[in-house]
Order: sequence, then C-alpha cells, then structure tokens
Amino acid sequence: MTVEGTHDVAFAQLVNEADWVTADGVPLTWAIRLLQGLPQERVAGIDMLPDLVRRAAEEQLPVFFYGSTPDVLAKTVAVCQERYPSLQLAGTLSPPFRPLTEAEESDVIDTINTSGARLVFVALGCPKQERWMAQMRGRVQAVMLGIGGALPILAGTQRRSPRWMQQNGLEWVFRLAVEPRRLFKRYAVTNSLFLLYLTRQFWRTKRGADSRRQHIL
Repeated sequence: MTVEGTHDVAFAQLVNEADWVTADGVPLTWAIRLLQGLPQERVAGIDMLPDLVRRAAEEQLPVFFYGSTPDVLAKTVAVCQERYPSLQLAGTLSPPFRPLTEAEESDVIDTINTSGARLVFVALGCPKQERWMAQMRGRVQAVMLGIGGALPILAGTQRRSPRWMQQNGLEWVFRLAVEPRRLFKRYAVTNSLFLLYLTRQFWRTKRGADSRRQHIL
C-alpha cells in the first residue's frame, strides 16, 4: 500500500483521508522508528479481526463480510457461529472479480444498508478495498474496515506463518512459499521498491536534519 501510494497520488490521498490507518506490516513499524524515531507496534488486520468480531458479539453489533470467495465466506460464517454464537451476522457478499455496473453497485449498497450492519469487514485486497471504501464513504451506513487477506486465516483455509516469522518481518516469506506463482512478482517488485524508497527517504531526512543543525550552529 505504501508503494502504491508512492506511485499514485490519488491513492495516497484517499488513504491519508481515511479515519483510521494502521501499520499492518512489521517493515512499516521499522520505517516509522527509523524516519520518525517513534515506537510503533504492528496493528495487523489478521490479528484484529478475531478481537473485533468477538467484541461485536459482546456489544450486539451486527457485522457484514464483503469480499473474498463464496467458499471462504461460508467457512467464515461457520467459524463465527461456532466461536461467537451470540454474533449478529447481518450478511455476506462475494462480488464478481470485475468492476461493478452502476446497478450492481446500487444493489450492493442497498443490501448492506438494509441488513442493519454496523461493521462491514471488507476483504478485497489492496488497493481495491481502499478505493472501494473511499468510494462508499457516506453511501454505506456503517463502519468499513479493510482486512486484506485476514478472512482465509480466520476461516481456516490458509495457514499463518510461525510467530517468530511474524515478529521478524518475514511473514511475506511464508506467504511466498505457500503461493509462489501468485506472489513472486508482487513481492520481488514491491519489496525492492519499498527498500529503495525507504533508503532514499532516510538520506533525505538525514540531510535535512544535518542542514538544520548547521544553521543553528
């Protein structure tokens, strides 16, 4: 998402205008500490989703799952009913893997709004889910939360990396090993660009700090 925002100013703007943005990846927390000197914990959708669903069940807040595949959604519903029997499931919807027509878009909005959902978990993947939520702002009458690839983990259709890999920023290595054909190009390009942009930003920040220091002296 960070690399996408670097290439696409409009995308960066819609992310920056979101009500809540979290550092999903460990490398992002490292970058924040390196560039800003601020401690930052990882706040990942994979970790947050079970807690949010549990809290929604406790608070009697109806939830809606939008995105992913029908199979994953069905398994998600089964897992939620088993783990959180008091959860109010407002509905699920797996959209087609293509742009929606205006009529289809209106149907989606009506389906979600009439369901009574208070929380909508959006699992369309980056950057599609961020663009969709920005487009639906003010039209979907619920809090929308982008959760990326968290649903297959919750549903049990995919395994998650060992804890030590998560803590050391190596979760992408595990995912690459599981889905090499789909993810190789994405990680080879995106990870390399992230390191390049981070290095460039670090030296710009350092030069700026040195310049200010000299001016003060």
